[in-house]
Amino acid sequence: MASAERNVYLDQVVAQSAQLEQDLRVKKASPAQAPAPGGGGDTSNRARRSAADAATTPPTAVDVRVTGFGPWKTVLVPPNAFVVHTRRGRDKPLHLGLGTSFRYRSATDSYLVVPGTMQTILLNAFCICRELQGVLVQAYVQWIVQDIATAYRKLDFGDASDPMRLVNLQLKEQAEAAIKDKVATMSVHEVLSDKQPIIEELTARLRGVAEGAGDSDTGLGLRIVTVQIKEAVVTSARLWENLQKPFRSEQGQLARLAELGAQEIITGRELASQRLDQLQRLENDRELADLKARNNAAAFDRDAAERLRRGEREQADARALASQASETTLHELELEQQRHAQETEMRRLRLELEQTLQRLTLDHELAVARDRADQSHAAALLGLERDRVSQDIANGRSPEAVQAELIARLPEIVAKLPKPDELRTVNLSGADGGSLSGIVAELAAAVTAIRSAVSSRE
Repeated sequence: MASAERNVYLDQVVAQSAQLEQDLRVKKASPAQAPAPGGGGDTSNRARRSAADAATTPPTAVDVRVTGFGPWKTVLVPPNAFVVHTRRGRDKPLHLGLGTSFRYRSATDSYLVVPGTMQTILLNAFCICRELQGVLVQAYVQWIVQDIATAYRKLDFGDASDPMRLVNLQLKEQAEAAIKDKVATMSVHEVLSDKQPIIEELTARLRGVAEGAGDSDTGLGLRIVTVQIKEAVVTSARLWENLQKPFRSEQGQLARLAELGAQEIITGRELASQRLDQLQRLENDRELADLKARNNAAAFDRDAAERLRRGEREQADARALASQASETTLHELELEQQRHAQETEMRRLRLELEQTLQRLTLDHELAVARDRADQSHAAALLGLERDRVSQDIANGRSPEAVQAELIARLPEIVAKLPKPDELRTVNLSGADGGSLSGIVAELAAAVTAIRSAVSSRE
């Protein structure tokens, strides 16, 4: 299962591998046409035919030059390339070897040019180890063509632009399969720590395929130069981090112990320095304390002498004051006795004055009470007499006076009556309206009418 976290180191390895593979790939430029030499018409015609023949010749990965024209062509092969020249009707090649140039007839001949330089195959094998964890093994294989007579029969060099492409692809597949088979039997720690078993297994398998097992006829005519393992990386970022944790923890422990040792040395020196500082401070404090004690003792002696002098002076002053105080005390006692006698006399006079005032107050209150009793009695008699006179006057009033008083009080009576819902008129003018009995009868009728109206409204 792919890890959820991105393995940055794995990405870097893959990117470096792709860049290296691109750098190792040789880029061939298309062959340029040679300028025609100056001369007559025959030379120009030969140059044109040569250019036409060159245009029909396919480009190759090896810098092969074809000179001449028609049946007089010559193929010039570089010294580091193998060539196989065959002709129609011949069982064996006319030319077979390294850097062999030859005459070429385009109608009957055919040739194959294979690079003789060392080839490098880059491998990125994604493997599964014994613990079922993904591991990327990056390796490279370098090989050369050892026997072109065997190689050109068993291998396909037909790609004109890159004759080694198919061979490299086949060897690459063989190598990746060998790496995966070997890694499947190893643990993650074995793959990361010891890559020699993988190199040995890969070398043995490739040599068995390319060189044959002791018999050149069974091989491919190739020779394995070297097999190397460049990197072995765990594809899971979390597993890679967990594998690094023990070493990191150990290094962190060593670093921490080193820090603790350094801290311990620094702490010891700091404590020693602090102890020296404290000793120096205590020595200074002790000297200051001695100086303060001497100063305090001298100050105490001065204070004691001053207190003794003051004590003696105070005693002398006390004795002088005591003698004066005794005389002052006698005089004060005499004055106190006189004051007590005066206060006693004043209290006696004040008591007599208060008793006199109380007696006079009681006499005045008794007199006032008698006057008030006499006045209230007289007022009561006067009120009774007034009531009697008023009753006599009321009883002796004439009907005309009663009628006049009733008429005068009619507005007050009407104001106190409730507001009527309806207005009814009562005629008070009767036959005997001029008499008191008639007026009273009319008033009674009016009151009865008012009461009936109120009752009906309720």
